[in-house]
Amino acid sequence: MAIPSFVDRVTVHVTAGRGGNGCASVHREKFKPLGGPDGGNGGDGGSVILRVDPDVTTLVDYHRSSHRTATNGAQGKGDHQAGANGGDVVLGVPDGTVISTASGEVLADLVGPGAEFVAAQGGKGGLGNAALASSSRKAPGFALLGEEGEERTLVLELKVVADVGLVGFPSAGKSSLVASISRARPKIADYPFTTLIPNLGVVVAGDTTFTVADVPGLIEGASEGRGLGHDFLRHVERCAALVHVIDCATYEPGRDPLSDLDTIEGELAAHGGLEDRPRLVALNKIDVPDAREIAEMVQAELVERGYRVFPISTASHEGLEALKFAMAEIVVRRRAERAKPDTTRIVIRPQVQGGPEFKVKKLPDDSGWLVQGQKPERWVRQTDFANAEATGYLADRLNRLGVEEELLKLGANPGDAVVIGDGPNAIVFDFAPDVQAGAEILARRGEDHRLEEDRPAAQRRRAKDTEYHAFREGERTEDWSEYGQNWDADEVDLSPAEAKRAADAAAKLARKEARELAAQEELDQNG
Repeated sequence: MAIPSFVDRVTVHVTAGRGGNGCASVHREKFKPLGGPDGGNGGDGGSVILRVDPDVTTLVDYHRSSHRTATNGAQGKGDHQAGANGGDVVLGVPDGTVISTASGEVLADLVGPGAEFVAAQGGKGGLGNAALASSSRKAPGFALLGEEGEERTLVLELKVVADVGLVGFPSAGKSSLVASISRARPKIADYPFTTLIPNLGVVVAGDTTFTVADVPGLIEGASEGRGLGHDFLRHVERCAALVHVIDCATYEPGRDPLSDLDTIEGELAAHGGLEDRPRLVALNKIDVPDAREIAEMVQAELVERGYRVFPISTASHEGLEALKFAMAEIVVRRRAERAKPDTTRIVIRPQVQGGPEFKVKKLPDDSGWLVQGQKPERWVRQTDFANAEATGYLADRLNRLGVEEELLKLGANPGDAVVIGDGPNAIVFDFAPDVQAGAEILARRGEDHRLEEDRPAAQRRRAKDTEYHAFREGERTEDWSEYGQNWDADEVDLSPAEAKRAADAAAKLARKEARELAAQEELDQNG
């Protein structure tokens, strides 16, 4: 199957990157026992962003490849090393792209170079245990998990941004008109529906430059899906003015300029939203003798209806200059009526849901309770349930949020099933109010009592250090050979090598003192 070169409507599937998990780590360094938590945070997942690119004119790239995925964030590491963030995926779209959900809800209308829409937000990285430490939780033995990135299915629809739109029956000469007043070279042939895609041309009239869009031909019933017009009528919704291109040389039975104009106006009215656009009427192909006579016959009636009428010929270029300047006049007036555009780049992000932080409702058949809310569901996704301390931390957070109090208020009893979240990621708990869950250490959740008080070994070592310095300063008269002789192996917090060196030093000092004492006794005897 051939892939078209112009696509103005596609369905894309975007998936943001997952956030990296936080790291649970303890600083380890010689002579620094219990150095404290040093686990880094996980990196944020990459987002998928749609951005208007002036160099992109079609959505054909997403017709070929409709699945786009951002990269995941890296996991945190010890020594306070945070994980790298995932890279964002920026998708270029044409100016005038409308983004909506599969159900038809419009999320964004991107107009202007640089306008952005965050199609899928990357997941937040989990906190490491260094970030979770506090005055009441000095040594967390857990970290938070990274969040999943968003996954969405979006419909991208292109509405061409042009100043003037050309509408009319097939083979009325719309493409020929664009080719005659601009440098655009659309396909031109002598059969209906030659134009299958909108063609844009840049027109210069005096000091005014504007764009003209050639829309594929309309037929009666186009607004109801007949022909190709229904698919392309949206391309004239942004136009400042419409030009009816009417074929005055057609030989089809039942057609004439007035009935053609009425039919096209009926289809535009059925489509809706174009009633306020100024209209011009171009009576085309007056280079044909019969066509010129027909144009002269209907021109007066069209003027009576309030239209500005321009007999033209795209073959001989007769009347084109007047038509160009008339279009430029309307464009200048419409541009002046608009507010001055803001040059600030527009970035559209998903809306934050307001309202209460959570809600609790009873499940049918008294099977338990359902807790819903952005915070509780997010906290559940961040929790590593294989770690008892992490589960206790989740219980603390839910209690501070007021979930336990709300359940008691609604009549929940101990042992009732409590479901947090919907779908496959829901977690079921047994309701147990005021239960002290958490780490295995017999202390308050998340605390390590070894950081609060001196250990016995540290106290004994400090006493021995004081004793040693007292010997060195001569504050005691006892024999130094006694120093360290009565120490038990478990009274020092030294490695085996350090303990051996200390024992050798004490023995050497004792031998030196013994020699000095023997020499002194010999002198006393000889004296």
